[in-house]
Amino acid sequence: MAPHHLPFYLAPGSGVDTLMVVMGIFLVGVVLWVGTLYWRLHSLPERMAHKSQKLQFEIVAVLGLISLFTHIHAFWVAGLLLALIDIPDFGTPLRSIADSVEKIADAAPGEASEAAQPGPPPTEQPRPAKEKERGHV
Repeated sequence: MAPHHLPFYLAPGSGVDTLMVVMGIFLVGVVLWVGTLYWRLHSLPERMAHKSQKLQFEIVAVLGLISLFTHIHAFWVAGLLLALIDIPDFGTPLRSIADSVEKIADAAPGEASEAAQPGPPPTEQPRPAKEKERGHV
Protein backbone atom coordinates (compact mmCIF):
# COMPACT_ATOMS: atom_id res chain seq x y z
CA MET A 1 0.00 0.00 0.00
CA ALA A 2 1.79 2.99 -1.30
CA PRO A 3 0.71 6.39 -0.19
CA HIS A 4 -0.71 8.63 -2.92
CA HIS A 5 1.73 11.45 -2.29
CA LEU A 6 4.85 9.55 -3.49
CA PRO A 7 6.58 10.79 -6.72
CA PHE A 8 5.59 9.28 -10.11
CA TYR A 9 8.89 7.51 -10.65
CA LEU A 10 8.42 5.16 -7.71
CA ALA A 11 6.65 1.95 -8.68
CA PRO A 12 3.37 1.19 -7.01
CA GLY A 13 3.31 -1.88 -4.84
CA SER A 14 1.45 -4.08 -7.33
CA GLY A 15 2.21 -2.38 -10.68
CA VAL A 16 4.89 -2.20 -13.34
CA ASP A 17 7.89 0.04 -12.83
CA THR A 18 7.50 2.37 -15.82
CA LEU A 19 10.81 4.15 -15.31
CA MET A 20 12.71 0.84 -15.32
CA VAL A 21 11.04 -0.24 -18.59
CA VAL A 22 11.84 3.11 -20.23
CA MET A 23 15.43 3.00 -19.03
CA GLY A 24 15.78 -0.61 -20.24
CA ILE A 25 14.61 0.36 -23.74
CA PHE A 26 16.91 3.41 -23.65
CA LEU A 27 19.87 1.25 -22.57
CA VAL A 28 19.32 -1.26 -25.39
CA GLY A 29 19.07 1.60 -27.90
CA VAL A 30 22.25 3.27 -26.64
CA VAL A 31 24.19 -0.03 -26.72
CA LEU A 32 23.10 -0.63 -30.33
CA TRP A 33 23.98 2.95 -31.30
CA VAL A 34 27.43 2.82 -29.66
CA GLY A 35 28.11 -0.56 -31.30
CA THR A 36 27.19 0.82 -34.72
CA LEU A 37 29.37 3.87 -34.11
CA TYR A 38 32.28 1.58 -33.10
CA TRP A 39 31.97 -0.54 -36.26
CA ARG A 40 31.75 2.55 -38.49
CA LEU A 41 34.80 4.08 -36.85
CA HIS A 42 36.70 0.80 -36.98
CA SER A 43 36.07 0.39 -40.72
CA LEU A 44 36.95 4.01 -41.53
CA PRO A 45 40.44 3.31 -43.01
CA GLU A 46 39.09 0.50 -45.18
CA ARG A 47 36.24 2.64 -46.50
CA MET A 48 38.64 5.52 -47.22
CA ALA A 49 41.03 3.28 -49.15
CA HIS A 50 38.19 1.63 -51.07
CA LYS A 51 36.53 4.92 -52.03
CA SER A 52 39.73 6.41 -53.48
CA GLN A 53 40.77 3.15 -55.25
CA LYS A 54 44.13 2.89 -53.48
CA LEU A 55 46.62 0.22 -54.47
CA GLN A 56 47.18 -0.70 -50.83
CA PHE A 57 43.49 -1.43 -50.14
CA GLU A 58 44.13 -5.08 -49.23
CA ILE A 59 46.88 -4.16 -46.76
CA VAL A 60 44.59 -1.61 -45.08
CA ALA A 61 41.81 -4.21 -44.83
CA VAL A 62 44.14 -6.80 -43.26
CA LEU A 63 45.46 -4.26 -40.76
CA GLY A 64 41.88 -3.42 -39.80
CA LEU A 65 41.06 -7.08 -39.18
CA ILE A 66 44.24 -7.62 -37.16
CA SER A 67 43.45 -4.60 -35.00
CA LEU A 68 39.87 -5.83 -34.53
CA PHE A 69 40.86 -9.27 -33.30
CA THR A 70 43.99 -8.35 -31.32
CA HIS A 71 42.83 -4.99 -29.90
CA ILE A 72 46.22 -3.50 -30.75
CA HIS A 73 45.42 0.02 -31.86
CA ALA A 74 48.75 0.51 -33.63
CA PHE A 75 47.48 -1.66 -36.51
CA TRP A 76 44.41 0.55 -36.90
CA VAL A 77 46.56 3.70 -36.89
CA ALA A 78 48.90 2.13 -39.48
CA GLY A 79 45.91 1.24 -41.66
CA LEU A 80 44.56 4.77 -41.35
CA LEU A 81 47.92 6.26 -42.37
CA LEU A 82 48.16 3.89 -45.34
CA ALA A 83 44.66 4.85 -46.41
CA LEU A 84 45.60 8.53 -46.34
CA ILE A 85 48.93 8.18 -48.22
CA ASP A 86 49.05 7.92 -52.00
CA ILE A 87 51.65 5.33 -52.96
CA PRO A 88 52.78 5.98 -56.55
CA ASP A 89 51.95 3.36 -59.17
CA PHE A 90 55.28 1.99 -60.39
CA GLY A 91 53.78 -1.11 -61.97
CA THR A 92 52.02 0.52 -64.91
CA PRO A 93 55.03 2.45 -66.30
CA LEU A 94 57.32 -0.54 -65.79
CA ARG A 95 54.83 -2.80 -67.58
CA SER A 96 54.68 -0.29 -70.45
CA ILE A 97 58.48 -0.24 -70.67
CA ALA A 98 58.60 -4.04 -70.69
CA ASP A 99 55.98 -4.20 -73.46
CA SER A 100 57.92 -1.69 -75.54
CA VAL A 101 61.18 -3.60 -75.10
CA GLU A 102 59.42 -6.80 -76.18
CA LYS A 103 58.16 -5.07 -79.32
CA ILE A 104 61.63 -3.75 -80.11
CA ALA A 105 63.25 -7.15 -79.62
CA ASP A 106 60.42 -8.97 -81.43
CA ALA A 107 60.10 -11.03 -78.23
CA ALA A 108 60.33 -14.44 -79.95
CA PRO A 109 63.69 -16.05 -79.09
CA GLY A 110 63.57 -18.42 -82.11
CA GLU A 111 63.39 -15.58 -84.60
CA ALA A 112 66.63 -14.02 -83.41
CA SER A 113 68.68 -17.14 -84.26
CA GLU A 114 67.05 -17.49 -87.69
CA ALA A 115 67.83 -13.88 -88.54
CA ALA A 116 71.52 -14.45 -87.77
CA GLN A 117 71.80 -17.31 -90.31
CA PRO A 118 73.16 -16.25 -93.69
CA GLY A 119 70.65 -16.18 -96.48
CA PRO A 120 71.15 -15.76 -100.23
CA PRO A 121 73.44 -12.87 -101.05
CA PRO A 122 71.69 -9.69 -102.06
CA THR A 123 71.71 -8.97 -105.75
CA GLU A 124 73.95 -6.17 -106.81
CA GLN A 125 72.30 -3.31 -108.57
CA PRO A 126 74.28 -1.17 -110.97
CA ARG A 127 75.45 2.07 -109.47
CA PRO A 128 74.90 5.30 -111.35
CA ALA A 129 78.00 6.86 -112.81
CA LYS A 130 79.63 9.41 -110.59
CA GLU A 131 79.44 12.93 -111.76
CA LYS A 132 82.53 15.01 -111.72
CA GLU A 133 82.78 16.83 -108.45
CA ARG A 134 82.98 20.54 -108.66
CA GLY A 135 85.49 22.41 -106.68
CA HIS A 136 84.79 25.40 -104.51
CA VAL A 137 86.83 27.72 -106.60
